Amino acid sequence: MTISHISVRGARQHNLRDISVRIPRNTLTVVTGLSGSGKSSLAFDTIYAEGQRRYVETLSAYARQFLDQIERPDVDSIEGLSPAISIEQKTTSRSPRSTVGTITEIYDYLRLLYASVGTPHCPNCGKAISRQTAEQIVQRILQLGDGQRVVIMAPVVRGRKGEFRELLDQLEQQGFRARIDGELRELTEDIALDRRKNHTIEAVVDRIILKAGVEKRLETAVAKALQMANGLVLVSSSTSAAAEKDEQLFSSSMACPDCGLDVPKLEPRSFSFNSAYGACPECHGLGSLYDFDPAKVITDWSKPLLDGGLGPGSASQYLLKLIHVAAQRYGIDLKLPFEQLPNKHQHILVYGPPKGEGPRTGFHGILAYLRDGIEEAKSEGYREYMMQFMSASVCPVCRGKRLRPESLAVKVGGLSISDFTALSLNKSLDAARGLTFTEREALIAERIRKEVVERLEFLAEVGLSYLSLDRNAATLSGGEGQRIRLATQIGSRLRGVLYVLDEPSIGLHQRDNMRLIDALTRLRNLGNTVLVVEHDEDTIRSADYVLDLGPGAGRLGGGVVAQGTPAEIMAAPDSLTGKYLSGEMSIMHRARPRSLTGKWITIAGAREHNLRDVTVKFPLGVMTVVTGVSGSGKSTLVNDILYRSLANELYGSREEPGNHDTLTGAEQIDKVIRIDQSPIGRTPRSNPATYTQLFSPLRDLFAMMPESRERGYKAGRFSFNVAGGRCEACEGDGQRRIEMNFLPDVYVQCEVCNGKRYNQETLAVKFKGYSIADVLDLTIEDALTVLEDVPQLKQKLQTLVDVGLGYVHLGQSATTLSGGEAQRMKLARELSKRQTGRTLYLLDEPTTGLHFDDVRKLLEVLHRLTDLGNSVVIIEHNLDVIRNADWLIDMGPEGGEDGGRVIAEGRPKQVAAVAGSHTGEFLAKYFAEHGAPADPMPEILEVAAVESNSGGNAEEKPASNKGTKARGTKAAKKTSGSKTAKAKTARRARTNEA
Repeated sequence: MTISHISVRGARQHNLRDISVRIPRNTLTVVTGLSGSGKSSLAFDTIYAEGQRRYVETLSAYARQFLDQIERPDVDSIEGLSPAISIEQKTTSRSPRSTVGTITEIYDYLRLLYASVGTPHCPNCGKAISRQTAEQIVQRILQLGDGQRVVIMAPVVRGRKGEFRELLDQLEQQGFRARIDGELRELTEDIALDRRKNHTIEAVVDRIILKAGVEKRLETAVAKALQMANGLVLVSSSTSAAAEKDEQLFSSSMACPDCGLDVPKLEPRSFSFNSAYGACPECHGLGSLYDFDPAKVITDWSKPLLDGGLGPGSASQYLLKLIHVAAQRYGIDLKLPFEQLPNKHQHILVYGPPKGEGPRTGFHGILAYLRDGIEEAKSEGYREYMMQFMSASVCPVCRGKRLRPESLAVKVGGLSISDFTALSLNKSLDAARGLTFTEREALIAERIRKEVVERLEFLAEVGLSYLSLDRNAATLSGGEGQRIRLATQIGSRLRGVLYVLDEPSIGLHQRDNMRLIDALTRLRNLGNTVLVVEHDEDTIRSADYVLDLGPGAGRLGGGVVAQGTPAEIMAAPDSLTGKYLSGEMSIMHRARPRSLTGKWITIAGAREHNLRDVTVKFPLGVMTVVTGVSGSGKSTLVNDILYRSLANELYGSREEPGNHDTLTGAEQIDKVIRIDQSPIGRTPRSNPATYTQLFSPLRDLFAMMPESRERGYKAGRFSFNVAGGRCEACEGDGQRRIEMNFLPDVYVQCEVCNGKRYNQETLAVKFKGYSIADVLDLTIEDALTVLEDVPQLKQKLQTLVDVGLGYVHLGQSATTLSGGEAQRMKLARELSKRQTGRTLYLLDEPTTGLHFDDVRKLLEVLHRLTDLGNSVVIIEHNLDVIRNADWLIDMGPEGGEDGGRVIAEGRPKQVAAVAGSHTGEFLAKYFAEHGAPADPMPEILEVAAVESNSGGNAEEKPASNKGTKARGTKAAKKTSGSKTAKAKTARRARTNEA
């Protein structure tokens, strides 16, 4: 009997209200609804969690103790469940060693390809490397000279795990000694090797002193070593067989005919930057070196080193004594500002005296002292403090390519493996398709090439063609990481699987939406059930089946409002989603954009990452939206250059801005605030009350109650973070953890306080019949009703309700809030502060995780911020936000190498008229259906659209000189933080040259 549905009965996880749903199998099903309505609780915490739990329970108890255990979700039954795979936003590795190539496994295929059919070249002269015969190896050894003592060894094991008892017994029976892990051992000893560690075993074949007539004996020893080690022979030419610096590894397979450079047999691990056999020996495969940066260590170059110039180490009396000794020895005037010292003296102070120069002073430079200090440090706090004075620099040996020179010299189709991975995915796809092989090579490599091509095609299909395989995984956005995993799953061609995805459209431009939907449809057509938590209109309309949860959020949600096809959802009377889809409800649309103030912040010559020397102007006092396809340079422009430069200028931030010439206009604002989706707290003790600074006035309120005054309670009595008023049995956590070995840890409610966090004496103090624990357990909306007579609390609570967070509990753990909720929490905190009207707010995709109705609330908040005179800059793909902008900056035209230019800038109506703008194309369609906004006031400065093939500024077209004059003269006189960064770079270079 074929099961046609996944049936969920009585789901009560989190805020789900005992719901039962039937999801058709082998369909694309979208779960939608307001933020907090229970979408993730149903899709991930109930359906996916049960699928994972059932799989884990099939394993042995021994295996289960090594896995993250999943509790049984609060549901009566789930039937028809397939093996489940979750594709979430937070699963991409943040390891500095992970790249797009490694997490998609394409790099593993490339390593196999290069090891199988790659042509080695000499890293020195670039010539192809040929095989060496035993006679050639003997001649190379004889060139070491008469009287030289050499040891001929056979490397029978190189970096492999195991005990190797049988091998050692065989070597002993044949009369050999061996060098094991660098130590010469007699095999008659009892040798026990750890089977879990890598070992290297080299059999000592012969010891020979080079002289006339020794050729025959040498040839015999080399031949024996080659036979024993599969074509390898290790020759030590020092007096000690354990010395590595005088050793040469020869191979009967490959060697340069001119330089004599020998390359060991190519293996897949030869191209792995995670293996000692492939990684660059200098940076160990990271591609960069993290070290103390002179530009950061010398915090103020305009002051003397010991009088405010030196940052870390300035409190160390030992270092100060060494500096004085070095200054006296080399005639350094420590009273001069550091920037006025000669280059030679700067270099001595920072890096130490040149080797071999003069008597020893014990001073090896400030950086050497700091390196020793951080290596010996036991305090994590001290390490974190010192890390801010360090910078990553490209490895000087591999130049960021991560591999050994010998591995980088192996080529296929004229490209080394690093050259191939540095190409954008669309170019690497062309390169892989264009590879040609001989008949023999094709037998080995054609299947590998096919796998590489297919996986690259899948990545291109989900809109990631602008990425490169060597892109660090830590730099990917949540949406990019999720789409990479989606492409990997398509490539695996599994059938009969339940895939659960969390908003895969995040970070995707409207143009690429259909590519993503095609990928999801393809996954479904393979015979899988695809369950997507999503708010995107195109995805909902393309679904086979839709579940709309609600009707509200939090305790007002958790029910099924409507379910069925998209057409049935639109016809459902109670579905908020259906009303937006049918057009019955719509997001606000201002009648006309705001008038420009004539004040601008201008970035000139932006060249970071793929930005092509662009100059961009951000108008102040209005809402600006930066748009463009994924990878077009939006985040680089706004986050890496605009924010960091302003933070450098206004707050003295040490974070270096991206590469650009100048930033002008910073004096026109007094604050810059970046509101991203990072968590508001990383511990369960953090909550909305503590983050929004509600908790302090709330504790003050309870301290003012008559019961508190009678008992002498102060505000600290009502904190669950310090001893006194909290429950000491659970130390204010409200729950206790019980470790269960191979079962998941169980968290049980504290039996003393029953989860209230406070002791009975504290809970006896009440306001309107509510204890402080009762107030923290209220939703923000309910708390507003209780605390409406307290002005300080009412304002903050009302702001949280305004941003759509009324369903969140005041004491809810910050770790349970989504990225979108955290971002709106930050917005609310900023809104509740006193406004100066001169603040610049930067937001990166604030509509992430928001329903149509939540976007409407968000836009009301953003318009409210802007109406107070502040400036708002938003990176966004959502068309509702874009058309509400006062000013648009459209980047593109494509992503990666084909992006980094300003395609159009101006009013939404102007951008809609620009040919070549993908954003303009979708705006034009919308305006054709709904009508364009009215033109702004004609006397204000206007900026025309930029031609699609231009990399420069928009042309100014003022109707009067009013706007130009309004910019003032201060902007031209005052240099921004970017100039400070430029000066630091120059100083660093000057110090290094010296």
